[in-house]
Amino acid sequence: MCRVSIDVILCCVFSTCVKRNVSKIASKPGSASVNTLRFSKLIEELPATVPFVGPEHLERELGIAFHSRIGANENVFGPSDSVLREIDQSKELSWQYGDPELLELRSELSDFLGVDIDEVVVGEGIDALLGYTCRLFVDPGDTVVTSDGAYPTFNFHATGHGARIQSIPYKNDRADLKSLAKSAEAIDAKLIYLANPDNPTGTSWNSKNINQFVSSISTRCVVLLDEAYGEFAGDDILPIIDTSLTNLVRFRTFSKAYGLAGLRVGYAIGHRDLIRQFEKIRNHFGVGKLSQVAALAALKDQRHVNNILGLVAKSKEKIYRIAADNGLAVIQSDTNFVSIDCGHGGDYARRVLESLIRMGVFVRMPAVAPLDRCIRVTCGTDSDLDLFAQSLPVALDEARE
Repeated sequence: MCRVSIDVILCCVFSTCVKRNVSKIASKPGSASVNTLRFSKLIEELPATVPFVGPEHLERELGIAFHSRIGANENVFGPSDSVLREIDQSKELSWQYGDPELLELRSELSDFLGVDIDEVVVGEGIDALLGYTCRLFVDPGDTVVTSDGAYPTFNFHATGHGARIQSIPYKNDRADLKSLAKSAEAIDAKLIYLANPDNPTGTSWNSKNINQFVSSISTRCVVLLDEAYGEFAGDDILPIIDTSLTNLVRFRTFSKAYGLAGLRVGYAIGHRDLIRQFEKIRNHFGVGKLSQVAALAALKDQRHVNNILGLVAKSKEKIYRIAADNGLAVIQSDTNFVSIDCGHGGDYARRVLESLIRMGVFVRMPAVAPLDRCIRVTCGTDSDLDLFAQSLPVALDEARE
């Protein structure tokens, strides 16, 4: 098998956008050229990109099969048996659209969260909800604030709506709350994005720090608090939900702890007057019938979630040991993944990543220095991590050559 090229590996980097050559699209004989179509001025100015390259793409491009899929922060332990039973019993209803009001799921969420039903909106994962939020608030030329190297889908949507992005470097591998707030105030930002716990580092701020941060932001600026990994966080990480705040939207998902990444269900919590605005623009049939059934069943099975937390904690400890066995440090994580410090700069870490992928181990890495000194490994099964443990020393040796 040929050695994987650096150019291909860069497609796998955590937050790298991959450009597509749209000029390769051929017109049918006698048809008009794509150049005659009247795209918006904004779209004409943007490159064709994707915020992530999936393992499936890499397998197709490289002619390999991944034996350990521990790069996308999926919950490899999957949904509960009760969820699978509900999906099986409802599969014959796949011909139906899902309830456009998602009433049953929103009602269960409101009870679970202790908020009113009109303070919750459900969408096709946090990614889609971030897109809707940008659509609600961003006009071309507006400025938004995020961390440099943070979850890239927010940037993808913000750019797609014409925003200018102000990126603040991490400090000690955590989002720099003071600098984020200072920047938002200085430029009168429309939106400020913060993931807590963070992706890609896995670090977090406690609830006191988060509350202080939110209170420091002007009510003219909306705080987008991404809590996708909240279930994995320790005590006192997630603040108590306060829907009286008019400029805070909190995002959560069924993709991680609940093991439903493939069904795309996420939700946002906020002040009712803010949440009501989503009804103007969201895709009301975006969350399908089976996705609603599965999410409802998953929410009712908190025993399974607690079991998942135990499995993830055990897996995380194994990743820590694998790193230590190879003389590598880790960033302590409050998520279902671990960022392993390869001990050198980004070029070295990319060579490690290249070798792991060549050996059939799918992992990712941050794209921005100094975080790009790390590779990011999702918690997996024993067999997943056994293969990673076997492959990592080889990858480190090859990277030193």
